[in-house]
Amino acid sequence: MLNEIIKSCEYVVNNSKSVKINETKLDEFIDTIKNVKTSHWLSFSPYNLLDLKVETIINFLLVYESIDFSFWGNPKWTIDTDNGKEDGSIALLYAILKYVKDNNSTDFSNITKDEFKKILKGNVEIPLFEERYNIIKNVSKIANEKMNGNFYTFIKDITTDIELFEVIIKYFKNFKDERTYNNKNVYFYKLAQLLTSDILHIRELKENIKVDYSHLVGCADYKIPQVMRGLGILEYSDKLASIIDNKKEIELNSEYEVEIRASMLIVIDTIKEKLENKFYSIDINDYIWTQGRNKSLNLKPYHLTRTINY
Repeated sequence: MLNEIIKSCEYVVNNSKSVKINETKLDEFIDTIKNVKTSHWLSFSPYNLLDLKVETIINFLLVYESIDFSFWGNPKWTIDTDNGKEDGSIALLYAILKYVKDNNSTDFSNITKDEFKKILKGNVEIPLFEERYNIIKNVSKIANEKMNGNFYTFIKDITTDIELFEVIIKYFKNFKDERTYNNKNVYFYKLAQLLTSDILHIRELKENIKVDYSHLVGCADYKIPQVMRGLGILEYSDKLASIIDNKKEIELNSEYEVEIRASMLIVIDTIKEKLENKFYSIDINDYIWTQGRNKSLNLKPYHLTRTINY
C-alpha cells in the first residue's frame, strides 16, 4: 500500500485545478535545508514520555495516535497541563498520557463515556468526541482480542515500515485514509504512517536496534500544507485561497482537500529526490511540520476539513 500513495498523488497533482507547486520556490527551499539536522519530534520527550518503558510507550502511541485528529474550532479545545495551557496534539498527548500514568494501563476498552469526558475536559468539548470515544475503545478491544492484550509484544519482532504499516491497517480499520479524485482512488494513510514512524523511531532510540522507515512518504495533514504555502511552494487558486483565508470549511473528499494533501506529499517526495535521498521522506515531513512554529513565516490559516484522518 505504501508504494500506491505517491503513485495516486502524482495523478492528482498532474490534474490539479486549484493547487499548483511553484518549482522555483521549492528549489529555493531545498537550498536552505541541504545541511539541516532533523530530529524526531518524540525525541524531545514531551511530558517525560521517554521515561516510560518502551512497551508502555508503544501501547500508548497506538491509542493516542488513533484519536490524534481534527482539533480546530472556535474557540479551540484547550486544556490545563503542568506546563500551562495546551491545545491540539500536545494537549491530547498530555491528557491520554496522564491517564496511562495514573492508572498504570493503556487499556481503554472498558472506559465509560463520562470517564473519557473527564480525561479530555477542557474549555470546550473536543471536536468529534463521539468518534474518538468509539475509536479508542475499539482499538483497545482489538488489541485485547487479537493481540493478547499487548500491541507491543505483537509487533516487537517487526523492524521495517512496510510490514508494520500493513499490520496497523489490517487490524485497525479506523486508520483507513482514502479519497476519490476523478473516480480514481487516492491513498494517504496519514495516521497509520505517523504511528509506524513513531514506533520505529522510539524503538531505535530506546532499544538501540536497527529499523527501516525509508518507505514512508509523509503525513498529509493541514499544518504542513500551511507551511508550504507560507514558503510559496504551494499556490492556491483565488477561490480556494479565499475559502481558506476566511476560515470556511472545505468538504471531506472534495477536489480542494485531495489536491492540497496530494500536492504536499509530492513536494516532500520531490525534495527527497532532489537531495538524492540524503533524508528520508518522513524526516523531511517532520522538519517542515516543526516550521509551523516559525513566527518569521507569518503563516496564513490552514485549511479546515472535519475528519478522523488528520
